[in-house]
Amino acid sequence: MIEIIGLSSLSSAVIGAGVCYVWLKHSTEKHFGYMEQESRARAKAIELEATHLLEASKSKIKSKEHQNEQEFTKRLMELEERQREVLLKQRQIESEAKQLDILSASLNDRVQKLETLEQQKQDAIDATIQKMQNVAAMTKEEAKVYILERVEEQSRADMAAIVRRYEQQAKEEGRKKANYILAQATTRFAGEFAGERLINTITLPSDDHKGRIIGKEGRNIKAMEMILGVDIIIDETPGVIVVSSFNLYRRAIATEVIRLLVEDGRIHPARIEEIFEKVKADFDRKAYEEGENILIDLGVFPMPEELTRLLGQMKYRASYGQNALGHTLEVANLAKVLAANMGGDEKLAVRAGLLHDIGKALTQEHGGSHVDIGAELCRKYNEHPTVINAIYAHHGLEEPDSVESAAVCAADTLSAARPGARREVLESFTKRVKDIETIALVKPNVTGAYAINAGREIRVFVNAKKISDNEIVLLSKEIAKEIQDKVQFPGEIKVNVIRESRAEAFAK
Repeated sequence: MIEIIGLSSLSSAVIGAGVCYVWLKHSTEKHFGYMEQESRARAKAIELEATHLLEASKSKIKSKEHQNEQEFTKRLMELEERQREVLLKQRQIESEAKQLDILSASLNDRVQKLETLEQQKQDAIDATIQKMQNVAAMTKEEAKVYILERVEEQSRADMAAIVRRYEQQAKEEGRKKANYILAQATTRFAGEFAGERLINTITLPSDDHKGRIIGKEGRNIKAMEMILGVDIIIDETPGVIVVSSFNLYRRAIATEVIRLLVEDGRIHPARIEEIFEKVKADFDRKAYEEGENILIDLGVFPMPEELTRLLGQMKYRASYGQNALGHTLEVANLAKVLAANMGGDEKLAVRAGLLHDIGKALTQEHGGSHVDIGAELCRKYNEHPTVINAIYAHHGLEEPDSVESAAVCAADTLSAARPGARREVLESFTKRVKDIETIALVKPNVTGAYAINAGREIRVFVNAKKISDNEIVLLSKEIAKEIQDKVQFPGEIKVNVIRESRAEAFAK
């Protein structure tokens, strides 16, 4: 019985193991089937992706080949163009070389002629020296020095006589035309002069507002001076504060800001900044409108917005006490009259006159020369070359290249030099007068020099026994040239050289 049970259990185990083997085999085969299908699907996907990549690569290669072909064609065309340019330049160089050869041959011929003439001159001098040695018993060196001195004196006298003659003719012809033009300009335009101060005085409703403007521990007044860029002076004067600044535009804005703050009553740093931005925008708008009205009145509208605004801001700029905008309008009107009488373009002369000092509107903020700043601004907005030339020429940095530019230079001198137009600091005026007199006094044969007419004329007295009438012409030009090179001055300075002889006798 026990054996039967054991055999039955063994049989069951064997059957179970067989069933498990069959099931495992079936399951494994099924799993491998799935893996095989999955592998085939992945292989197909990889194959498709590889096909796409291959096609994309082929497309990129074709595109690159096409691009390279186009680049090669372009480079080839550029190379051919450069070859043509090189050939053209080579031909130009060959042509210039031929011209240089011709000029060189001509120059050599002239050099030979000059050498021949020099030799002839030297032979004549040697012959003269020999004669003088024989006649006056002079040595060769003494005779040579004597002849050279006589030749130099004669040449200088001849040159002075020629200069004097042509200068006199030019003066006579120029004086007639200049008098006519000045008469026309004077009858058509009269300039105005306004003397600006360096401070603005603001009247307060009461002294209590001084404390509010100063603020706690000076907070408000410090904020005002920092934001407005001016000095605010509060002293014992009842009901008054003073705004001080060399910048007229900034001072005008600060005055208006303080006036509005006093009216509003709310004075604190945030409010100060808010009112400042508002007033500044309003002033910029008014400056543009004023510049626009000037352009319309003078018939040269339109002009770039920045130049128009800067033209209006010149109302708040002064030079030697002369208002920059008033000076600019004088120059524009005078230049218009001068150009009209000389056959030039009136509108171009007016435009050049309006812009000749435009750089002064920015010098206080940016520093530097107003000439360079103005020329750069005009180049930026593609102004006419005559306008740029007038900017440089009115300060002698370039020669006037047109009637209009010369008219602006003359008008600028007239506006600045008229009596009362400008005022100067006493120290700078005194130094300039002293420098002018010193330049004249160091010249040989000068016995005295005196600056008169507010430094716009210098009278130079010379020794009549040692210098001739013709030589004083050259002396005046030498002094004028040295003053022009060494002294800064507005307008022009007249150099008047005086040679006189005096005789005294007593009747007894």
